[in-house]
Amino acid sequence: MAQQEIALIVGAGPGLSASLARLFRKEDMHVALAARNVGKLDGLVREIDGRAYACDASSPKDVASLFDSVAKDVGEPNLVVYNASGRVRGPITELDPDEVRKTIMITCYGGFLVGQAAAKRMLKAGNGTILFTGASASVKGYANSAAFAMGKLGLTGLVQSMARELQPQNIHVAQVVIDGGICDPTRPERLTARGPDGCLDPDAIAQTYLHLHRQHRSTWASQVELRPWSEKF
Repeated sequence: MAQQEIALIVGAGPGLSASLARLFRKEDMHVALAARNVGKLDGLVREIDGRAYACDASSPKDVASLFDSVAKDVGEPNLVVYNASGRVRGPITELDPDEVRKTIMITCYGGFLVGQAAAKRMLKAGNGTILFTGASASVKGYANSAAFAMGKLGLTGLVQSMARELQPQNIHVAQVVIDGGICDPTRPERLTARGPDGCLDPDAIAQTYLHLHRQHRSTWASQVELRPWSEKF
């Protein structure tokens, strides 16, 4: 009998992460969620019969404690999703250096810490999947968004390096670049303004993450770009 899969989603919230958690649970996985503020996850945790852990992804101590706790409570995750990011906007001449540092630490350095912790455990297990959430800024820097671009482009470099290093060791590493806005039912005015298919359905995005996890290793993808048909390249 196959062992039940365990998924860990870091940077969990009510949007894409919730869609991922519901889909993974539907696939009969144990699901663990991690976020700075776990109180916002109470409803989702009950819905999926999962567990939530407080974690600052930019803290090496917090990340180490997270993986130890999940392994003790549920088991070693064989699917890890890094969905955390920070953002600060403004002209380059007006950006607060401390806020820029925080953005990069969460968006990129946190990805490194979580990816490293996952890789150490998956190498011992001999298999696993590590997925990272990218954005338009993963492939192009926009005006007034330098900090986010530095974080996401840095994350792209991390994913590429990890994929080349770990794929030959049976660990699938990939990035999902979400090039467009994700639909948010709590903000219907955005849906109306964008028009039909003007934003990405989070449940549909989640299917791509699951597909990457289920891919046969003879056809592993290391990057997938998702965008509505109305989004400009």
